[in-house]
Amino acid sequence: MSAFTWLGLVVLAIWLVLAFGRGGFWLCRDRDDLDQPPAPSAWPRVVAVVPARDEAALIGQSLGSLLAQDYPGDFRVIVVDDRSSDGTADRARAAAAASSPGRLTIVSGAPLPVGWTGKVWAMAQGEIFARKNFTADYLLFTDADIFHAPGNLRAVVARAESGGYGLVSLMASWRCDSAAEKWLIPAFTYFFQLIYPFRWVSNSRKKTAAAAGNLMLARADLLAKAGGIAAISNALIDDCAFGALMKGAGPIWLGLTHRLRSLRAYPRFADMRRMVSRSAFAQLRFSYPLLALTGFGLVLTFFVPLWLAFFADSLAGFLGVATYVLMSVSFAPIQRFYGLPRWRALTLPLIAAPY
Repeated sequence: MSAFTWLGLVVLAIWLVLAFGRGGFWLCRDRDDLDQPPAPSAWPRVVAVVPARDEAALIGQSLGSLLAQDYPGDFRVIVVDDRSSDGTADRARAAAAASSPGRLTIVSGAPLPVGWTGKVWAMAQGEIFARKNFTADYLLFTDADIFHAPGNLRAVVARAESGGYGLVSLMASWRCDSAAEKWLIPAFTYFFQLIYPFRWVSNSRKKTAAAAGNLMLARADLLAKAGGIAAISNALIDDCAFGALMKGAGPIWLGLTHRLRSLRAYPRFADMRRMVSRSAFAQLRFSYPLLALTGFGLVLTFFVPLWLAFFADSLAGFLGVATYVLMSVSFAPIQRFYGLPRWRALTLPLIAAPY
């Protein structure tokens, strides 16, 4: 066989493993709207912690949706104003005054201690305040740029109670309005699922652990047993670190949802580049050799099949086409999840290029 044929066999083998040996990550079947967990006999007490730094533009809408949750049990919200300079706390008070002023407490953030990252420190202050001032069965951590559908809290608590989960986490659906968002957002979710297959995350026999910072509902006693937020004080990718922490204490569940919606816009490609590069290099432990190896792997996985399909002859070309079809099929479900045309799945190699 020629070198190109061997190369075709290699890339086809890669995609067969990805498609059939990674927990079916691409099927998007781990979603909170595919089943309806039964309501618990008694609704547990929940305290939400919202870390916020310079979120005045979005926190009114986000916090308003959180305070308006249709939840039968006791529910409180703590906003940790992380030394904002844009009036974030005032916008939060205004949102509470318009709906549920008795549910909201605003905590002024303290200076960042040595050895902590900013968001994690804000989360920890919220946890400490909640434990001192409220009796909570669950602590819910969510971002200040997330819109919550009215029944979302009821649904995640029901899932946690019925499944015996120590952590239930949901990845929100992101805005897909601008050209940059339509081009890159579905792929961001697709790649996250590839690295952390949700089915594996939710399998207690698998070591894979992750969470989405959009919403993380944790049992308060298990979080305390695991060491609290202080146990991940220096984490740069706080949600995945939190998922690993909680999986060490009990079973966890991670899924996609349309009940949470990100309010943050990424109108330009540069906005997405900054967001992705910040977390991606941290994921690679700031290692340039790992960065180079990852770059090589991306080229081999996403570009070589397309090159073989268009430029190689006979068997090597056929292997390239087969691999390209397989990768396109795997990209179609996330396009449907975001309400985009299925033909966009054919563009995966081009979308992978900026990543």
